[in-house]
Amino acid sequence: MSSLDNKAGLDVPAARMGGKALSGWARHPALPAIVLFIPPALVLFTLFVFLPITEAGYYSVFKWNGFGAPENFVGFRNFDRLMGDRHFMTALRNTSIVIAVSLFIQLPLALWLALALSEKTWGVYVFRTLFFLPFILAEVAAGLIWRFVYDGEYGLLAKAFNLLGSEQFFVLGDRTWAVAAIMVVIVWKYFGFHMMIYIAGLQNISREVIEAAVIDGASRWEIIRYVKLPLLRHAIVVSVFFSVIGSLQLFDLIMPMTGGGPSNASHTIVTHLYTFGIVRTRIGFGSAVGVVLFFICVAFTLIYRRAFMRPEH
Repeated sequence: MSSLDNKAGLDVPAARMGGKALSGWARHPALPAIVLFIPPALVLFTLFVFLPITEAGYYSVFKWNGFGAPENFVGFRNFDRLMGDRHFMTALRNTSIVIAVSLFIQLPLALWLALALSEKTWGVYVFRTLFFLPFILAEVAAGLIWRFVYDGEYGLLAKAFNLLGSEQFFVLGDRTWAVAAIMVVIVWKYFGFHMMIYIAGLQNISREVIEAAVIDGASRWEIIRYVKLPLLRHAIVVSVFFSVIGSLQLFDLIMPMTGGGPSNASHTIVTHLYTFGIVRTRIGFGSAVGVVLFFICVAFTLIYRRAFMRPEH
């Protein structure tokens, strides 16, 4: 046998062995990552998402106070009672107000500041940090701080009224002004987060694109309208999604500020669930609220993804 034949004879089995090896892990390079990361994710999803949702759906058809096993089956009576509950309607209206304020005040403010602070200079970094700090602050701590600010007797607002010679005014104790006061805190707390999303998107825009627009004679406003905003589309889509989902889940700011008061006027869907479901040990009724909230979130997510998050070809 010649050296060439010997070489060929050695290469063929080696190639076959290599083919067998490629049929396993080497043929599917993502398989090790799937085996390593999917099972823990499934366990966490099952424990903290699937099981709670399933249990809420089960308890929602019972009149149950949380003690012992649920036995008093009431069917969909909890949902019927929910639709006729004026406090739930107030919570639904307040949640809608939070969404509207977030979309039409908070996000435009964040976008305007992002456009103003997108340049990389020392002074800009200082303002970015100052505007982002409220988001870092814990929601409960922020709620307690603003409760003191709004306090009509000892808070900063009371001091301002005293300087103006006006009578004391308890903002959080007024049914009309409590919700407006909460909206101010929501804008203050979260606009920095959305500002940073927009800044990240602006910094990904190629400098050559901006320079080409300047050479073509585009004004500053035309660059923003026809260049920056279209290229920020994905950042805006993500920001709107976070804003709406966060508004639907708003809880931590409300409880330390008003607890849903005065007279249940400032409840959101989640604080209504907590107050009328858990605190008052009406677990079946609270589970019905949770099921309704779950379907609202799922419906919004599916519709929004289909409308705005389609992959572009």
